[in-house]
Amino acid sequence: MDLKIVVSKTADLKNDAFIIRKTVFTDEQGFFDELDSIDDIAYHVVAYDCGRPIGCGRMFPEREGVYHIGRIAVLSEYRNCGIGSSIMNALEKTAASDDAELVVLSAQRRARDFYLKIGYETVGDEYLEEGYPHTLMQKKI
Repeated sequence: MDLKIVVSKTADLKNDAFIIRKTVFTDEQGFFDELDSIDDIAYHVVAYDCGRPIGCGRMFPEREGVYHIGRIAVLSEYRNCGIGSSIMNALEKTAASDDAELVVLSAQRRARDFYLKIGYETVGDEYLEEGYPHTLMQKKI
């Protein structure tokens, strides 16, 4: 694998991220409300293997000192290879360079253990988002 992680706000990167998000969230998981206006202001991160987009995420400022990470997705054939951790690390470094002190995210139940393993803690009770259980999580950076 020839892994390259890119973080940017450019349209090209956003389009690569949308391809992955459609595959994972819409086609695999059945979510419908995938694209929104936050995409226009967010940092996007894409993981590439030999130039092919294989994973993505986004992040935006929620309030002073706090960034919100979301839409973390990795194509099925690349899961459990450390791609998600690399994506999260790139977003956390970007948030820290923008003077963020805290990152938050809304974790699907199926992904909660992944976030716990990389240092996030659960905040509050589980809630439904598009009919699927999620939990608010955070990490000081």
